Amino acid sequence: MSEPQNLRAVGDRIEQALDELHATADPRTINLAEELLRLVTELYGAGFSRIIELAREHAPGLLDELVDDDLVASLLLVQGLHPASIDARVEAALVSVRPFLAQHGGDVELLGIDEERGAVKLRLLGSCDGCPSSSSTLRGAVEVAIVEAAPEIVRIVVEEPTPAAVSVPVALGSKPIFDECPVEVSTG
Repeated sequence: MSEPQNLRAVGDRIEQALDELHATADPRTINLAEELLRLVTELYGAGFSRIIELAREHAPGLLDELVDDDLVASLLLVQGLHPASIDARVEAALVSVRPFLAQHGGDVELLGIDEERGAVKLRLLGSCDGCPSSSSTLRGAVEVAIVEAAPEIVRIVVEEPTPAAVSVPVALGSKPIFDECPVEVSTG
């Protein structure tokens, strides 16, 4: 079985190949390649959907095992079939980094998620609050955990508890960036 890093490289190569097609191929060829990719994705999505349906019906424990497998979970996310809500996945990601933050006398609180904009609003607590390295702590631990659990998140904002609240945006690769973070992030 391939290592997760190799599979990420496969995804990157797919994007690179599409970029190369856009740069060199005629529009008809590009449209045909994109249609082929869409059809294959649709076929696999229907297959995954059926697998989830059968697992729920005949082996509910298997569904938990499928979701616990990093590769399968990532494919379920791509297909929009992951059984856990975005709220549950983000909270689980934060739970996973809390021991690291606790070693530094800190914690993180989820203030809200705006699914439509792919934004998460957080507050660092304890020693992490106001710590000069809080931005790097966010980038190093919290960002990775959230993005792996919920790749649809494209913006992470840290609310500072001081009166002159300053948000620290974290840009995540080539995903869309908004000029402003949503002020109203649903609490959830």
